[in-house]
Amino acid sequence: MLNLLVGVVVAILSVLYAYRTTISRERIVHDVHGQIEVCNHFFSSSLIQQYSFLQVVNLLDFSVIGTNGSFRDVPDYQHFNPTNHTTPFFQVFDDAFLDVIGSNPSLNAVSSDPSFAFAHEAPVWVPNTDEIFFCSNAGGDLGRSNVEHNNQVAKLSMREVALAMAEGPGDVNVTYHKIDLPESVQMTNGGTGLYKGQILLTNEGRGHRPANLVLMNTRSPYNVTVLLDHFYGRQFNSLNDVKVHSSGNIFFTDVPYGYYQHFKPEPRLPNQVYSFNPRTGAIRVVADQLNKPNGLTFSRDYKTVYVADTGSLIGKFGHNPTLPATIQVYDVDSETLAFKNKRVFAYADSGAADGLGIDEFGNVYGACFDGVNVWNPSGTLIGKFFLGTKSANFAFAGKGRLVILAENKIYLAQINVSGMSLMYG
Repeated sequence: MLNLLVGVVVAILSVLYAYRTTISRERIVHDVHGQIEVCNHFFSSSLIQQYSFLQVVNLLDFSVIGTNGSFRDVPDYQHFNPTNHTTPFFQVFDDAFLDVIGSNPSLNAVSSDPSFAFAHEAPVWVPNTDEIFFCSNAGGDLGRSNVEHNNQVAKLSMREVALAMAEGPGDVNVTYHKIDLPESVQMTNGGTGLYKGQILLTNEGRGHRPANLVLMNTRSPYNVTVLLDHFYGRQFNSLNDVKVHSSGNIFFTDVPYGYYQHFKPEPRLPNQVYSFNPRTGAIRVVADQLNKPNGLTFSRDYKTVYVADTGSLIGKFGHNPTLPATIQVYDVDSETLAFKNKRVFAYADSGAADGLGIDEFGNVYGACFDGVNVWNPSGTLIGKFFLGTKSANFAFAGKGRLVILAENKIYLAQINVSGMSLMYG
């Protein structure tokens, strides 16, 4: 009798577990028309379940292309969009990405200028004014900058974006505003903050004007303080991206994209990652042996750091898909802050990951040639903010807002997560 009773209890628990598991596999997703659809993680009813803003891909159904299939011979510009879904959309490879975008996501262009790559890099959100600062493309296509002309830093009001979007669904075109900066700021490329209430910018330099690291005030007249412009008397190549460690040390990458884009002389130093202590002035190399170190971001506990190697991207010299397009991860030494135990975290299938970031779940975001790609903490690609065009960087702008720079457009993704805070002091 006891055995029978135990068997009944086990059977009931098994049914309850199966029911709970079935529910956990489902995600409620709202399309832009207000309809409600259920997307099963196993996608048994069809290969791809599509909505006007969502493409869910079961990778097992695309594991083999075949002899007569169409491969991506130019991976930078031929993207993995197996059903030719209309861009922009959310591309889902794992249901963990549905937790990222939430039950009612949207992805819209909020500022556009087809003739000008005004939205390239250095995105920084200023909470007090709810503004995004960013820079134009330095030396690239539609950048309006070269060895004789500087690129520009501008800002976009997210309050104005919210007002424009409140008038109805769809894309909007909110005007951005150029800001005037001193002559010491030349070819801005990286930005982070706020750092003690100000924005940190890395500038590539132009011609004989050196690359440098500067602090910029967030309000007019946007006063600038140069923090560093040399390595013990030697000029940097072209400072690229920057992040601040919880210790207060400033970490930045240096790679000769200014030379590749024809506005800087030949490289003078190896391609490296540096740490600068603004309290003592001490500067040291913390990582080398990277082809072209680019974007970087720390984990939420600052014990690890991710560095994008954009070796395959050679500026105006073209692209080489056999060179690195890899995100490397390191441990951060608790005493010296040097990077150690280098290993591969992920490889970008479209172009290379440029700017990097972390969300509250520890997912790693990378700006690539098809949009913003998202990997879980183990390095598995779980989804993409698929634009069908290049993005070089992005910034979280408070809870549920991801601002994506896409050269001649800025996109706003309204989602379910917030990013890791980049503010210090």
